[in-house]
Amino acid sequence: MRMSVRTNLLLPQDLVRRLDEVAGPRGRSRYVAEAVSDRLRRDERIAAIRAAAGIWRDHPAFPTDEAVVEWVSRLRSEKTDPGPVADR
Repeated sequence: MRMSVRTNLLLPQDLVRRLDEVAGPRGRSRYVAEAVSDRLRRDERIAAIRAAAGIWRDHPAFPTDEAVVEWVSRLRSEKTDPGPVADR
Protein backbone atom coordinates (compact mmCIF):
# COMPACT_ATOMS: atom_id res chain seq x y z
CA MET A 1 0.00 0.00 0.00
CA ARG A 2 1.29 3.45 -0.89
CA MET A 3 1.62 6.06 1.79
CA SER A 4 -0.15 9.30 0.97
CA VAL A 5 1.31 12.71 1.72
CA ARG A 6 -0.86 15.74 2.30
CA THR A 7 -0.04 18.66 0.03
CA ASN A 8 -1.52 22.03 -0.63
CA LEU A 9 -2.16 23.11 -4.23
CA LEU A 10 -3.51 26.39 -5.50
CA LEU A 11 -5.80 25.82 -8.47
CA PRO A 12 -7.95 28.25 -10.41
CA GLN A 13 -11.52 28.32 -9.12
CA ASP A 14 -13.04 27.38 -12.49
CA LEU A 15 -10.69 24.39 -12.72
CA VAL A 16 -11.80 23.14 -9.29
CA ARG A 17 -15.45 23.59 -10.29
CA ARG A 18 -14.88 21.49 -13.44
CA LEU A 19 -12.91 18.92 -11.42
CA ASP A 20 -15.77 18.58 -8.94
CA GLU A 21 -18.24 18.09 -11.81
CA VAL A 22 -16.23 15.10 -13.01
CA ALA A 23 -14.69 13.62 -9.86
CA GLY A 24 -16.95 14.99 -7.16
CA PRO A 25 -15.59 17.01 -4.24
CA ARG A 26 -14.66 13.80 -2.37
CA GLY A 27 -12.84 12.40 -5.42
CA ARG A 28 -10.46 15.29 -6.04
CA SER A 29 -7.32 13.71 -4.59
CA ARG A 30 -7.70 10.44 -6.47
CA TYR A 31 -8.50 12.21 -9.73
CA VAL A 32 -5.60 14.66 -9.44
CA ALA A 33 -3.19 11.87 -8.43
CA GLU A 34 -4.17 9.82 -11.49
CA ALA A 35 -3.87 12.84 -13.80
CA VAL A 36 -0.43 13.77 -12.42
CA SER A 37 0.72 10.15 -12.68
CA ASP A 38 -0.40 9.95 -16.32
CA ARG A 39 1.35 13.23 -17.16
CA LEU A 40 4.56 12.15 -15.41
CA ARG A 41 4.63 8.85 -17.37
CA ARG A 42 4.16 10.82 -20.61
CA ASP A 43 6.89 13.32 -19.74
CA GLU A 44 9.28 10.52 -18.72
CA ARG A 45 8.67 8.72 -22.06
CA ILE A 46 9.35 11.95 -23.96
CA ALA A 47 12.58 12.46 -21.99
CA ALA A 48 13.69 8.88 -22.76
CA ILE A 49 12.94 9.34 -26.47
CA ARG A 50 14.92 12.58 -26.54
CA ALA A 51 17.82 10.95 -24.66
CA ALA A 52 17.90 8.10 -27.19
CA ALA A 53 17.62 10.33 -30.27
CA GLY A 54 20.52 9.72 -32.63
CA ILE A 55 21.95 6.87 -30.59
CA TRP A 56 22.26 4.69 -33.71
CA ARG A 57 23.60 7.53 -35.86
CA ASP A 58 27.11 6.08 -36.20
CA HIS A 59 26.12 2.40 -36.31
CA PRO A 60 27.94 0.57 -39.13
CA ALA A 61 24.76 -1.26 -40.20
CA PHE A 62 23.12 2.07 -41.06
CA PRO A 63 25.68 4.23 -42.85
CA THR A 64 22.99 6.30 -44.61
CA ASP A 65 19.38 7.35 -44.13
CA GLU A 66 18.51 5.20 -47.13
CA ALA A 67 19.97 2.14 -45.37
CA VAL A 68 17.66 2.77 -42.42
CA VAL A 69 14.63 3.16 -44.71
CA GLU A 70 15.54 -0.07 -46.51
CA TRP A 71 15.91 -1.95 -43.20
CA VAL A 72 12.54 -0.71 -41.91
CA SER A 73 10.86 -1.57 -45.23
CA ARG A 74 12.34 -5.06 -45.11
CA LEU A 75 11.07 -5.58 -41.54
CA ARG A 76 7.59 -4.35 -42.45
CA SER A 77 7.37 -6.67 -45.44
CA GLU A 78 8.22 -9.81 -43.45
CA LYS A 79 5.41 -12.29 -43.06
CA THR A 80 4.68 -13.11 -39.46
CA ASP A 81 2.86 -16.06 -37.95
CA PRO A 82 -0.25 -14.78 -36.16
CA GLY A 83 -0.51 -18.02 -34.24
CA PRO A 84 -3.53 -20.30 -34.07
CA VAL A 85 -6.81 -18.87 -35.25
CA ALA A 86 -9.59 -19.17 -32.67
CA ASP A 87 -12.71 -21.06 -33.71
CA ARG A 88 -15.64 -18.76 -34.36
